[in-house]
Amino acid sequence: MSEAQKKLTEATLTVGYVAKRSGVNVSTLHFYETKQLIKSWRNSGNQRRYKPDVLRRIAVIKAAQTMGISLSEIHATLSTLPNNRTPTKQDWSALSKHWQAQLDERIQYMQRVRDNIEGCIGCGCLSLKNCPIYNKDDHLGKSQNGAVYLK
Repeated sequence: MSEAQKKLTEATLTVGYVAKRSGVNVSTLHFYETKQLIKSWRNSGNQRRYKPDVLRRIAVIKAAQTMGISLSEIHATLSTLPNNRTPTKQDWSALSKHWQAQLDERIQYMQRVRDNIEGCIGCGCLSLKNCPIYNKDDHLGKSQNGAVYLK
């Protein structure tokens, strides 16, 4: 390990630096901490400090959010890592495979919405008289709600 890498490994990062470097607001970092997605500590001057690996962890969070993964799902998945560590390349491979099935389900759902959006979105409502899946007498309302025909 080079001297520069050692210094970066030992470095602590300010909240402002982490926000700027990761492209999120300081308030977002605080929010991530309340959700236990990242962690910091306070120095002797009571200022937040982060380890450099927090940048990778935030990148994973942002990538997962971009894919439509909820923060609670991200937290649950990240907490499976030993000692709640920052994901390595191998960890990311496993995490992304875990999320692929969820993404496939979302893609299939969106394709059903796309294919049916012109005439009906499958809501089960009573409002369209020419709906191909018209919910006569609201039989679906007794047991379900929402876009039940698309599930």
